[in-house]
Amino acid sequence: MATATHPFASPNAIPPRTSSTGQATNTQPANPRQSVLRPLSEIDWMSQSKKSKTSHASAESPNETQARSQSQSQSQTLSQSRSDPMNLEEVSTNYPTPLSPPGDAKNLGEDLIYGNGAAWTEEKERILLGPYDYLWGHPGKDIRSQCIAAFNLWLQVPPERLEVITRVVGMLHTASLLVDDVEDNSILRRGIPVANSIFGVAQTINSANYVYFKALQDLLVMGNPKLIEIFTEELLNLHRGQGMDLYWRDSLTCPSEADYLEMVGNKTGGLFRLAIKLMQAESSVQVDCAPLVSTIGLLFQILDDHLNLSPTSGYSDLKGLCEDLTEGKFSFPVIHAIRADPSNQILINILKQKTTDEEVKRYALRYMESKGSFDYSKRVIDELRGKTEDLVKGIEQGLGESGHQGAEALRKMLGRLVLK
Repeated sequence: MATATHPFASPNAIPPRTSSTGQATNTQPANPRQSVLRPLSEIDWMSQSKKSKTSHASAESPNETQARSQSQSQSQTLSQSRSDPMNLEEVSTNYPTPLSPPGDAKNLGEDLIYGNGAAWTEEKERILLGPYDYLWGHPGKDIRSQCIAAFNLWLQVPPERLEVITRVVGMLHTASLLVDDVEDNSILRRGIPVANSIFGVAQTINSANYVYFKALQDLLVMGNPKLIEIFTEELLNLHRGQGMDLYWRDSLTCPSEADYLEMVGNKTGGLFRLAIKLMQAESSVQVDCAPLVSTIGLLFQILDDHLNLSPTSGYSDLKGLCEDLTEGKFSFPVIHAIRADPSNQILINILKQKTTDEEVKRYALRYMESKGSFDYSKRVIDELRGKTEDLVKGIEQGLGESGHQGAEALRKMLGRLVLK
């Protein structure tokens, strides 16, 4: 005889709980309580209707009856689609979805896939170049473009080719400054806040890297493979020099003077050499300017190191007082002072602190002065000036009458690189 079941009983009854000994506990059947809820049909379970939980306990209005009928129809359709996979189109038209697909979904992304669409825009370009344009809008001494113009009096590069080279060198120089300011934790550049303080580190680095490749793109258009070889070689040198400079700073390792000059030749001299080598590759005049350009790079950097630590140079207005000390940088005078008395740890500990305290900086300057470091850097600068003049004379005499104009232009440009 079949046992009567409760109308709401689960078709898969839960077995009675047993103790750890296997004996059933609480096996006495409880008196069923009268439920206040009426039973729900399967149709109601599957319904998408948003009726309230208490609506089953009250009488349905005509509108509710109609909605209930529609819900039942939708549930039957869904049930049919589960048993008949080929009925999916009917489901998509009758069953409500939160978002509708685009009108022409089959063509989605077609422009990107086949490269037929409008890709890059001026607005997007402006966004990427924001940090670069910010610094470009505040020009510096512009020594490199002056150097290019002076050397071109010797090399006679065609104007349209020279224009591209000048632009590329300016792009690389400005982009490298964006990266330098991030890596050096600088505050000011050319008297204004550094770009990463305005645009953020990530966007500034991306902008600088983007400009590197835009410069390469400009050279590719010129159709001279030698230009790409020069570009690659000198960009590698630039990063080698920068990498060693950062390593010495971050590991608090004082380099030898020879190592420092090699680093300067790669880092600062690299962009000077890049400019003149690109010009030589586009010139019909056969003259080797590389030794002169490398000497100018050394002169420029050691002079910059000296002026950075000079309170009367005007650098404090543009970069802050003795910025190199705040960066913890082993510049030319600093290296001399440390190696003049290796047992004295005063200066190297000041570099370690990366101090912004002006009194501490002034104490460091007095210490370097006592070791004769500024006098030494002045002598080296004078020696480099002498070597530069000798190399200029050599090229001037080698080119004859046509070499005089270029030599005078270079002397005028170098005359601006003075101690203050």
